[in-house]
Order: sequence, then C-alpha cells, then structure tokens
Amino acid sequence: MTEASTSDTPLRASFQVKLNGESVVIATVGQAYRFITRLNTVEWMEFQLLHNDAKAALEAAAENGMMIVQATNAVRALFARAKLL
Repeated sequence: MTEASTSDTPLRASFQVKLNGESVVIATVGQAYRFITRLNTVEWMEFQLLHNDAKAALEAAAENGMMIVQATNAVRALFARAKLL
C-alpha cells in the first residue's frame, strides 16, 4: 500500500497557490495530499465535500496511477472553489 503523503506520482498539472503570502507549487500527489491535510479541518469546512473528494482521489492515485486525471481534477475543483488559483 502506497502512502498518499509520500507519493511522487506527478499530477497532470502543477498548481501554484499563495498561502500566507508565500507561493507554493504543487506538482505531485504527495505534495497535494500534504497541502490539503496539513491545514486544520475547520479551514476546509466550507469546502468539505470537495476536500473529501480530493483527498479520496489522491489516495486512489497513490495506489493506481490510472487515477491521476481524476485526482488532478478533484484538486483543481477544490483549489478553484477555495479561490487558491
């Protein structure tokens, strides 16, 4: 079983987001998973459904590279809705 937080599987797109004034580039499953799980759950509460979808999609992509497109789309939807892009 591959741990999603340590996966080096590349996403189909890289995302550059600003958090606390710093630019963060997210290009792999592991980077995206750590980014969305390290923040407090309360911070994602408004986007809970999208957050849960992205987390599940990233976990699936860490296990099966064929799921990378779905994971990328889920992360994109979460970031867009949260106005991080």
